[in-house]
Order: sequence, then structure tokens, then C-alpha cells
Amino acid sequence: MAYQQLPPPARKSRNTTRIVLIVVAVVLVVCCLGGGILGFVLYRTVQDATGPAREATTAYVDDLRERDYPGAYGRLCARVRADLTAEEFARRQAPQPTIASYKIVGLNVNNTNGRVTGTATVQLTQDAGATVTQVFPLVKEGGQWRICQ
Repeated sequence: MAYQQLPPPARKSRNTTRIVLIVVAVVLVVCCLGGGILGFVLYRTVQDATGPAREATTAYVDDLRERDYPGAYGRLCARVRADLTAEEFARRQAPQPTIASYKIVGLNVNNTNGRVTGTATVQLTQDAGATVTQVFPLVKEGGQWRICQ
């Protein structure tokens, strides 16, 4: 009886390893791109929500710094303006130390049952060199952000 010699086992192809590495690389690229795009969209959403509130705070503090009290008064919410005349507001602000510079160090925006409010935390540096942190309450009235302290 003649024995037939069995063919040697097939060599494992390196193609399998290459295919696995390519698939892993593609998955990593897709995840990185997706994460980058998601991060950008989230950043833009936060900017769109807080940008106008930041601008309103900046304009108000700029008016106070320039001692433009009628301008600052015009940026107050209706409730405060109903309780305080422009002349009384100017009289209260006049003796305050002059603001040399400022920096917005915190900004929060809330939407509760359709009522949009927020707070801006501002670090004020006075001419004398003292630094004061002040929180400005904000409210959205008629589509515009207003200081409501």
C-alpha cells in the first residue's frame, strides 16, 4: 500500500494582520474626526448661548468704566429701571472707584421654563489697584440681555 504524502499546511497569510490593522486605523480616524466635529459643534453651541450675555456685560461695564451713566442705565432690566431713576443711578455710581480694567471670569446662562437668566462674574481692577469680584445678574428681555441687579 502506498502512502500518499499530505500537502504541507497552508502558511498563514500576513494579509489578515494587515487587514486588521487597516480596519483599526480606519475606526480610530473616524472616531477622532467624529470627536473633533462633536467638540466643535458643542463649542459653537456654548458660544451662541453665552456670547450675547457676555457682550451685554462687557457693554455695561464699559459704560461704567467710561462713566457713561445714561448708557449703563439703558442696559438695566425694566424692573430695576422702574425702581430707580437715571439720576439716582448716576448719583449712586459717581462716588464709586474708577474701573481701570476688568475681566469676565465666569458666565452662566439658564433657561428655566422659558425664562432665560444668567450671571456674569467680573473681576474689576480699580485705579487704586484693588481688585474686586462682582457678580452681575442677567435677564433676557425682549430678545436682549440686560443687567438686573
